[in-house]
Amino acid sequence: MRARFVPYFAGILSGLLIGGILWLILSQPRGAAITLLPPPSPALLRIHVAGAVRQPGVYSLPAGSLVAQAVEAAGGPADGAWLDAINLAERVLDGDQVRVPYLVATGAEPPSPAATSSPGTPAPPVNLNTASASELDRLPGIGPSLAQEIIDYREAHGAFGSVEDLLSVPGIGPAKLEAIRDMVLVN
Repeated sequence: MRARFVPYFAGILSGLLIGGILWLILSQPRGAAITLLPPPSPALLRIHVAGAVRQPGVYSLPAGSLVAQAVEAAGGPADGAWLDAINLAERVLDGDQVRVPYLVATGAEPPSPAATSSPGTPAPPVNLNTASASELDRLPGIGPSLAQEIIDYREAHGAFGSVEDLLSVPGIGPAKLEAIRDMVLVN
């Protein structure tokens, strides 16, 4: 008796399947169409390029840019620029200042960058109010994270009034201040 109902069930199931497929094909689409957005553009860095460049100023550069690209954005090096004194392959960070120094006016061969950091030859002092993270990082005991702390403090509280104001920066204590006191200044 069961075998007698099998063709009926098969016919009913086939009819439902065909009806469902036709309904899916012929019915109107529901819901809103999906709109794809373009990928976000990378954030631009604001870099101050100063010193021996053709057009000093503030420039917007893509993230990951190098000091060399910042110098080129400022029209390239000016006559008398001392490019060997800076690291052209260093990456710039937002808010950095790239200062290209001039050659010594005496006509003598300028000292090599290695010689400027050797003992006995003092490097020029770093201005706490304008120094980039890379300039601060070169100070003894100041790494990349502490250099960024100094910049963050400067941006949050304004320009440093004195070298002693560094004591307010998290991570700088009296011993560290004394170690760099003669290497920094405030203008």
